Amino acid sequence: MELNTQLKSLADKINQLKDKIETEESTKHAFVLPFINILGYDTFNPTEVVPEFTADLGLKKGEKVDYAIFQDGSPILIIECKSWKEKLTIHNSQLFRYFHVTKTRFALLTNGITYQFFTDLDEKNKMDEKPFLEFDITNLKDNVISEIVKFHKSNFDVNKIVNNASLLKYTTEIKKQIDN
Repeated sequence: MELNTQLKSLADKINQLKDKIETEESTKHAFVLPFINILGYDTFNPTEVVPEFTADLGLKKGEKVDYAIFQDGSPILIIECKSWKEKLTIHNSQLFRYFHVTKTRFALLTNGITYQFFTDLDEKNKMDEKPFLEFDITNLKDNVISEIVKFHKSNFDVNKIVNNASLLKYTTEIKKQIDN
């Protein structure tokens, strides 16, 4: 099944189940893990997807990000999840801390419906304040699907994604200025 069809199928599932999902943990299992699988990563392989990945910062020990996706023994994407009922804007400071102490270039903050992808375009190893890609999985556009494809295991290329993230970031800002 191609990525487009899989994402639309997950969106349908989310619309059917969301009112029955009460917790963050249920959100992870019903919405986020299927998304990670759609990206081609084996959520049952601990060398590929690490749940509760340790991201200790200084004296603060025991800090854990919900998931880290690994490639060739290194984390390539950290994922912080919240309940589908929560707005994400109040949680990016937590992900900001995790990003700083890991060796990844990409971070994802999600409630299983809204997905926000971050990188470090403004300052190396410091997560940008604004996501370079944000979407609602229940309302996907073709141009967004073409961006999601870049995170698929078979396509993942750090440099290509970072270069594209820069283009997306500035294009989004220009569109906002024009709208205003």
